Amino acid sequence: MKRFWEEARTAPGEGGFSILLDGRPVRLPGGAALRVQAAPLAEAVAAEWQAAGGAKGGEMRPEDVPLTRLVGTAEERIGMAPEGTVAAIARYGETELLCYRTDISRLAARQAEAWDPWLTWSARTLDAPLRVTTGIMPVPQPPEALAALHRAVARHSVLGLAALGVAVPALGSLVLGLAVVGLHLDPAEAHRLAALEEAFQEEFWGVDPDKQARRDAAAADVALAARLVRLAG
Repeated sequence: MKRFWEEARTAPGEGGFSILLDGRPVRLPGGAALRVQAAPLAEAVAAEWQAAGGAKGGEMRPEDVPLTRLVGTAEERIGMAPEGTVAAIARYGETELLCYRTDISRLAARQAEAWDPWLTWSARTLDAPLRVTTGIMPVPQPPEALAALHRAVARHSVLGLAALGVAVPALGSLVLGLAVVGLHLDPAEAHRLAALEEAFQEEFWGVDPDKQARRDAAAADVALAARLVRLAG
């Protein structure tokens, strides 16, 4: 859409901070005014709108306001019924990326070195020990471990769930996503761990531009999730 405002700023009020565009509040698709609890996050959201489109009359894209989209998702979709989001995210534990290893010895060694510490973290920190297998055939995980992962997801706020909802699919790993959103793992390192097999294949076949573009988009999503959590405090 065309940018119609000169100034974007925050305004404190009941229920948190509003984001004002020339004095008019940013509204969610359902019509309610966007409310942001943490001042640093509110300032970052306002900064998105101040930069979007460049200047009044410029073209603004949804991609210009990624934090706004995540906060809006948290407020209008997740906050109304978080249980469904918790269940959808927790299901990634049933096919946890870190549990599936190759039978190629060199790559398997890299996977073990890179992934085993985070499976140990899952077992010790989340009380969720997971089984490892070779190949792509599904391996059933212990029900107790899956229940522990579900509890770990459910402990997050609606903003944390919004962050997980972006990070976990981008990584293909619930364990890495929980580590990133819990601020235990750098998002760039998490993405490197998740893309280990693709990086290995590129050593032999070179870089596929389409796959690289998808990886770049996934890396941006993981970084955004981590930024949301940091700003929300």
